Order: sequence, then structure tokens, then C-alpha cells
Amino acid sequence: MREVPVFCFFGFLDAGKTKFIQETMEDPRFDDNGAKTLLLVLEEGEEEYVPSRFAVKNSVVVTLDAGELSGKTLAELNAKHRPQRVVLEYNGMLTFDKFLDAMPDGWLIAQVMTLFDATTFLGYNRNMRQLVFDKIQYADTVVFNRFRPEDDRLEFHKTVRAVTRRAEIIYEYLGGKAEYDEIVDPLPFDLDAPIVEIADRDYAYFYRDLTEDPAKYEGKVIRFKGLVAVDKKMKQGTIIVGRHIMTCCEADIAYNGLVCLHASGLPLRTQDWVLVTAQVFLRYHPIYRQEGPVLVASAIRYAEAPEQVVATFF
Repeated sequence: MREVPVFCFFGFLDAGKTKFIQETMEDPRFDDNGAKTLLLVLEEGEEEYVPSRFAVKNSVVVTLDAGELSGKTLAELNAKHRPQRVVLEYNGMLTFDKFLDAMPDGWLIAQVMTLFDATTFLGYNRNMRQLVFDKIQYADTVVFNRFRPEDDRLEFHKTVRAVTRRAEIIYEYLGGKAEYDEIVDPLPFDLDAPIVEIADRDYAYFYRDLTEDPAKYEGKVIRFKGLVAVDKKMKQGTIIVGRHIMTCCEADIAYNGLVCLHASGLPLRTQDWVLVTAQVFLRYHPIYRQEGPVLVASAIRYAEAPEQVVATFF
């Protein structure tokens, strides 16, 4: 089976996708020895492509309405044009899973770049957060076009980092000057403290950091408020303690808990709120079915539910 890399460009109308792709296709470095390139356009803006200026001569441009996106349509395009790679301009009002579900066998996502108009981004994020989240979560690079000197970089940075810490962030100013984001994200708690205190508002950040880089928590003593979950299959003195986390919107709220071993004797039940002080060990546990962070509690007591029950990144 042929492997066909797909280069994806996300963003809303007037975000600068067409201009950026046009410039990319004009760049001889993108020609890749004449690889046949399918430029698949799922959104028509005010600007139009000028294929006569493409350095990528072995290319074809196909425009589809959003409603035409389907596995059958893409399979037919794949059979007809037999591309060696695909450049995708994606419709900002569609979630990416629609394209992923329709991709023909052999098509592989190679790179994702998301472009936003900085003058409208914060408004989009307030009013259509789920779509903004969708455009950021897959991105390797996020570009804020039309950035102004008076814009607060930190606000844009925090919005992206609440979704992913993997993507590069670039601010492109009017006039073409571009700067990379170099803001360092300090953790909202002190990992060097004798007891690492996790505030209620910081559980989402703590859980993400712990699961992404568990080794740095090995041996640390932490304290946080969490919601208990138990099951009859668990051994005596074993509970799950965690919080519900909302990453994007209400539809993605999920309970994110950690295995906790305790000898308190408390008759803990599901939905009990507790304050836990525990040391973190990385070890295999059957609940994880692999190695993971296991908390060994030195103290555990009942607690009142936090003011904000669902933890968030914003």
C-alpha cells in the first residue's frame, strides 16, 4: 500500500490559509522531486489559488464543499489522481475527525499547521471554543497572523498551552515580521517543597504534567483534594482518587484519577471528597495495566467539595 503524507492547514475564514499555502506551493524547496501533489480545498475564501505560479508543477487543485467530504469521495480522488502527497486546506467550521474518518487507506497525517487571525482569535475562543480547541489540539505549529504590538502574548500563549504543549507558536506582525513564542510555563506549584501542595484550581495542570512526565514525581510527597472512586474488585485499602477535568467543553468532561493505597480504615465510598497526602511511586498496577503513578497515602481525611467541582485549564 502506498503511503501518502497529508499536510494539513487549519483555520477560520480570513486566517491567511490560502495565502500561506500559495506561498508554500511557490517555494521550489516544497517541490520534492516532482512528487504529484493533490491540493484539496474544503473552504473557499476571497483569495484564489494561482497554480501557474506553483513551483510544484506536478499538482492538481480540487475544491470540495464541506458536505461532499466522505470516505467515498476521497477514495475516488485517490484512485483518480494517485497523489504522492496531499496538501489540505480545511474548513474551519468542521471538526477534524470528519476528515480522519474519511481518509483513504495509506493516507497519513504528516504535519498540521493552524493559522489564526489574531484580531479575531480571542472572540472565536470565547464563542466557539470547541472549534478553536479542535484546530489547536492536532497542531504542530500555531501561527497568529496580523499580530499587533499591543496584543498580550500571554493571553494567546495560555490559550494554546491549555490544549497542547507540543505545538510551536509563532506571532506574525503586520508587515511580515515573525517571532517565536519563548514564554516559559512555570508549574503553578512548587515541586521542590517538602509537601507539594496542589490547589483546587491546579489539579488539571498537575494531572497532565504527572501523566506526561511521571519520572520527575517519583518519591515526591503531594497533597490535594480529590473525589474517591471504588470498586468491589479492588483490594482492601485501594481507591482511585482524582477529579473530573474539562479540557475543552462539557462534552469532554472525564474523570481522571490515580491509584491510591491507604491504611486509614475509613469506610471510603465512591463520590466521597477527601484530602490526601501521599508519596508518589512509579510501579505496575493492574488498574493501569501498566506502570503508572501509585500514591501511598500517609494521611487521608474527608473534605468538603471544592467550589469548582470540575477542574479546567482556563
